[in-house]
Amino acid sequence: MSPYTLASIILTLAVAIGYINYRYIKMQSTIAIMVGSLLISLIFIFLQHTGIANVADQIKHLLIQTDFHSLLINGMLSFLLFAGSLTIDFSTLKTRQWEIGILASISTIASALLISAAIYYLLPLIGLSLPFLYCLLFGALISPTDPIAVLATFKQIGAPKSLEVCVAGESLFNDGVGIVIFLTIYELTFQHQVITFKNVSLLFLEQAIGGIAYGAILGFIAHHLIKNINDAKTVILITLALVTGGYTFALSLNISGPLAMVVAGIFLGNKVRSTPTESKRNEALKIFWEVIDELLNAVLFLLIGFELLNLNFDNLSISSILIAIPLVLLVRLVTVAIPMKSIQMRKTHEPYTISVLTWGGLRGGLAVALALTLPASHYRELILTMTYGVVVFAIIVQGLTIKPLAKLARGN
Repeated sequence: MSPYTLASIILTLAVAIGYINYRYIKMQSTIAIMVGSLLISLIFIFLQHTGIANVADQIKHLLIQTDFHSLLINGMLSFLLFAGSLTIDFSTLKTRQWEIGILASISTIASALLISAAIYYLLPLIGLSLPFLYCLLFGALISPTDPIAVLATFKQIGAPKSLEVCVAGESLFNDGVGIVIFLTIYELTFQHQVITFKNVSLLFLEQAIGGIAYGAILGFIAHHLIKNINDAKTVILITLALVTGGYTFALSLNISGPLAMVVAGIFLGNKVRSTPTESKRNEALKIFWEVIDELLNAVLFLLIGFELLNLNFDNLSISSILIAIPLVLLVRLVTVAIPMKSIQMRKTHEPYTISVLTWGGLRGGLAVALALTLPASHYRELILTMTYGVVVFAIIVQGLTIKPLAKLARGN
């Protein structure tokens, strides 16, 4: 099957589910698309077991052709992060800089370590084992909240603006930090480098600081190019070049492409909005990136649902999911509550802030994509199964129940 045919099938399915949801179900669109693809997957699995059809095998073949990891990490991620960060208001972001900075860095690292240690000691209780380095990899990929899932959900729930910016800012930055942590551990584990504090620190700083600085440079150059241009088509093409070329070059420099896209998006978005005389141009740019964001989110959540066909579940793997879900939520609560309580001694926050940050810290397709990068082994399958369970629970259960919490925060 040609890439064009494959893309056509995926896009048509995503749009069809989205349309049915918009007309009849009225669920949050990304959640509806994922639920729809999960239901389709379950139907295919049922048909396969009854011998009526081998559609599931054909879909598995399509998923292998799609290469979910490569599609997200090397393709969609740069567009989604840039589109999400374009809308972040820097002045509001600055009022939450301490919360975002601590949650995106210290809390993410602490979460990765706590989850790693807990998984290492809890899995043997159900007859499973995972080497500690693999536990670290699981902790690193599951700790960051997914900006794609978070932004898609918080756009529709009506949380207070400052709280929405805090959640969005944290997810955008801790996503980059989480990828850096994961890649650092990955390189040290599978490229047989000596694991020392110095090596880990140097790799981390190279990726993180390099990505942030590079993103600021990209944003500055793009703004310099477009500030005197009032043609919307040219401006849109410049931003497309920034995302595609800038992200590719970041990867070749061995610095964090995700962090670069976040910083470039925030810088450029705020600079563009500061020139109201170009309102038509700015509106066209905004609409273009909103369409890109909606389109890629629809495709991404559809593919997450179809990944169910690639997994094999048994009693042990289901038990591992039942351990991972409450563990991830508990660690999220601890790593959010401690810094937020400390900050609240100096400044006030909206009621239910800790609850919204904890329950709204969704995991998404990025965690699944990172799990798929691991070398083939039964350890990889275990990590992928736990990751998928946490992601499905986060997007469906947490995603559908976060709105009442947001209403409480807004109402108070």
